[in-house]
Amino acid sequence: MIQLLMNEENPYIRVGTSYYKIIRKPTISGDTISLMSKWNRETIITDHGKDFISNIPKLDDFICIPDNLNYERIIGNFYNTYNELPFKPVEEKVDIDSPKIEKSILFLNHIFGNQFLLGIDYLKILLELPTQYLPILCLVSKERATGKTTMIKWLKAIFGLNMTYIKGDSFSSQFNADWTAKLIVAIDEVFFDRKEITERLKYLSTTDKDKIERKGHDREEIDFFAKFILCSNNEDNFIQIDENEIRFWIIKVKPIKEENTEFLFQLVTEIPYFLSFLLTHPFTTEKKSRMWFSPNEIKTDALRKLVWRNNNKLERQMIELFNEIFENFDENEIQFTPTDIVSMLKTMFKAYWSVSDVRKLLKNNWKIEPKNNSLAYVKYDIEYNGSFYQLNKIGRYFTVNRNFITEIYDEMMR
Repeated sequence: MIQLLMNEENPYIRVGTSYYKIIRKPTISGDTISLMSKWNRETIITDHGKDFISNIPKLDDFICIPDNLNYERIIGNFYNTYNELPFKPVEEKVDIDSPKIEKSILFLNHIFGNQFLLGIDYLKILLELPTQYLPILCLVSKERATGKTTMIKWLKAIFGLNMTYIKGDSFSSQFNADWTAKLIVAIDEVFFDRKEITERLKYLSTTDKDKIERKGHDREEIDFFAKFILCSNNEDNFIQIDENEIRFWIIKVKPIKEENTEFLFQLVTEIPYFLSFLLTHPFTTEKKSRMWFSPNEIKTDALRKLVWRNNNKLERQMIELFNEIFENFDENEIQFTPTDIVSMLKTMFKAYWSVSDVRKLLKNNWKIEPKNNSLAYVKYDIEYNGSFYQLNKIGRYFTVNRNFITEIYDEMMR
């Protein structure tokens, strides 16, 4: 009944004790979006007369109930702030090889690569099961023109006002009213160098409650169902995560070979058909964890690389040090003591490691042992100008060969 009363002649509504007007706001694309704008009671009387007020629908409060398939704006006597999707699926079966979704399937293949079917399931869950927990999807690449931004814009076109994107510094702000009631929160230009931000992301990705905080208002507990998508040009350390992390799905996106300036438009044109495809295409996975996918299903080389660089700072610095030495000297192996390494790391990286730190890594990680007795060897050290030099020393040295270092260094740089 209330929905029938809300029309062009009476576009107003009262929620609690406040009045609002449903307006159609033009966008840069030439379309319009429906927004709810706070309106003054006296202004309504001035525009329409005092008797008009009694005809305005009255609701008790706001709620946010996500439902993309059976959407209702008014639920009971409450106004649902979740929004209807801007596109509806066509009433026809669309197969994966249909030319009507050719660009969409091509694009998903590009973004997800050999995890293409998981990517389809991810989008199907967003559409059909909006309250289902999902892993934090991270699209990373040092290279430009990869399609990361196109992916975000495409999802925005599909999910409309139920998706927002923010800058990384906005996520750190205490005020969160602009994104806490969204289905998808995309965070661009991500570089989170503090562990507490990682912990907050992990918490939000598996909670059903959060506190919304607006300027000038008390904090209020709300239902929380947002899914996070992070985009970054920094593959190696855009976020701090540990080696046991299972909530991040990190995908390194390759550059697009041929630029098509109309590609996003073509993707948007396919949305009604793509939605129909998602609804009829069966899941290729089944729920194996609270985030649907199992840790092994979303484990990628990009995740392993990030974890390694996050949690092996000493090893990374030692590899870079040894690689520099091999670059400067035509040797197949290097002899050294842990004390030598500590001294060079201090000069090269201003890093302060202990002898026991280095010895532990050599024995436990690299599985190498020192000589049983003190013997003569060629020691390497660094001048203050950054150049290497050699000198003769005696000690219980370790030995590392060029191939071992080169293999790990190449993996680091890949």
